[in-house]
Amino acid sequence: MEEKTKVSDRLKEWCQALKSADPENILACYDVHASLLPTLSSRIRRTRPELREYFEFLVQLEPGCTVQDEHVRIYGDIAINSGSYTFHVSKGGDRAAVPARFTFVYRNTGDNWLIVEHHSSLFPDD
Repeated sequence: MEEKTKVSDRLKEWCQALKSADPENILACYDVHASLLPTLSSRIRRTRPELREYFEFLVQLEPGCTVQDEHVRIYGDIAINSGSYTFHVSKGGDRAAVPARFTFVYRNTGDNWLIVEHHSSLFPDD
């Protein structure tokens, strides 16, 4: 399988992990030294416990995501996938769509591509 396809598949697996409602499934997509600049929090997460705390919050919103656009580039054992997705979250019984843009940076561990950097932000109103 082509490496770009593997990286793209990792994004799909991450979206599936969100739907699992299990923070550990989401964390399994990340390298142990990963950083997260999350969509729904202003606090940068740089440790495993901080990532877990964010994902424990996030799964309460019954998240899902749909990828609209992605662009994969590979540089040796580092890959970057950036584009746009829509988060689907529930709050107070209402389901909302949250359009956002993303950048995932992956490192190839030999067996797998793991997220080492993840930045996601809401699309600005313009």
